[in-house]
Amino acid sequence: MNVLISACLLGVQCKYSGGSNAHARLIQAAQEGQIHLIPICPECLGGLPIPRVPSEKRGERVYSKTGEDLTEAFERGARAALHLARLFHCRYAILKERSPSCGHGQIYDGTFSGGLREGDGVTAALLAQNGVRIFGESQAEQALEELARLQKPDHS
Repeated sequence: MNVLISACLLGVQCKYSGGSNAHARLIQAAQEGQIHLIPICPECLGGLPIPRVPSEKRGERVYSKTGEDLTEAFERGARAALHLARLFHCRYAILKERSPSCGHGQIYDGTFSGGLREGDGVTAALLAQNGVRIFGESQAEQALEELARLQKPDHS
């Protein structure tokens, strides 16, 4: 089973700061081949550089901390992620929480103060609208257990 994953969770240094959000359990799952993880960074796929100025979503638009409207790049990256989901038949994704691209359920509130609000990042919203089930990294263990169950043949 193929599953999209935010590349930063696998240790790829594509975070806005040039770092990563390496998640030990997800890296272990990738190494063990429990599921086939397809790494994506929608912000990079949308043409944004590494490092880059932090961005947050305000309403339906995405702005950098310096005020630049980056919505078009975020939407381009979301479309590329959806293309990959379709190409690899991914019905599930494990994405970076709170991100203006990948956040699902809660994202930063657009004030660059660390505050959160209900909502989805641009990519998470597009994937969900197209039938992809989204897990955040705090749900990694639950996601891996559920995906492992789905892969097991039914012996009943």
